[in-house]
Amino acid sequence: MLKSVPAPVIGVDLGGTAIKLGCFQPDGTLVAERQVPTPQPSTPEAVVAAMAAAIADLDPQHHVKTIGVGTPGPADAQGRIARVAINLAGWQDVPLADWLESQTQRSVIIANDANCAGLGEAWLGSGRSFQDLILLTLGTGVGGAIILKGELFVGRDGTAAELGLITLNPDGPACNSGNQGSLEQYGSIQAIERRTGMEPALLGARAQAGDPEAIAFWQAYGRDLAAGIASLVYVLTPEAVIIGGGISASAPFFLPALEAELQRRVLPSSRQGLQLRVAELGNRAGMVGAAKLALVHQGLG
Repeated sequence: MLKSVPAPVIGVDLGGTAIKLGCFQPDGTLVAERQVPTPQPSTPEAVVAAMAAAIADLDPQHHVKTIGVGTPGPADAQGRIARVAINLAGWQDVPLADWLESQTQRSVIIANDANCAGLGEAWLGSGRSFQDLILLTLGTGVGGAIILKGELFVGRDGTAAELGLITLNPDGPACNSGNQGSLEQYGSIQAIERRTGMEPALLGARAQAGDPEAIAFWQAYGRDLAAGIASLVYVLTPEAVIIGGGISASAPFFLPALEAELQRRVLPSSRQGLQLRVAELGNRAGMVGAAKLALVHQGLG
């Protein structure tokens, strides 16, 4: 009797400007990929139609049976409903999985895009040798993901691991979440621009050129980041903390200060063997993680 070959899956990373899709074998081999513009205005109906068309183009022979989708906002714990989608028009409790299943005739599971990025790094990126890890994405906001015993932790309602919204300074700048002084208000692109008047890329270039003020800023940034990460380490005692997002390009300038501050703030018993890593997958992490989400849903992850 011939042994059946496990079916490939598709991972979809839904962003405000682009939709990235990849078809993966269960061993992580990328078979094919596409990128299409996110419709403008990005209403749920228009986005689902664009995703369905791109999926049909990527897998015209219908070899894929399961699709994973990362959305820019929280999903419900069952992976069916996009509760809110940041930077997309008119998204509120959208039954995205149901709609996409109806248009593609394939099984669909969805999750927050930062959670997908964490899954991606844990599967094929810098977290692949760890079972317990935290991913922080440092970009327009500060997102995150928690992987425990190799599985994504989303909490009872699917909205856990909003790591950027933990309180760093109770008297700090107001946050869109309603919090004040959140980690996001010290670690995001907007926070850096507010504090320095410069974009992170320029600050990184200046530090590379030896500018003492830029170097001093990144050292302070690393210490601030460590203060937030210290709280997470005490609660979760992960094997690794992975730093991703666009700001991670300047990691060489802030990781040494971050590591030193973690050693100062966290008891050795809570950080034994803790590794600090920079994410490896770049802007493919969400797509890769969405494929891993599909594999788990398919019973192959």
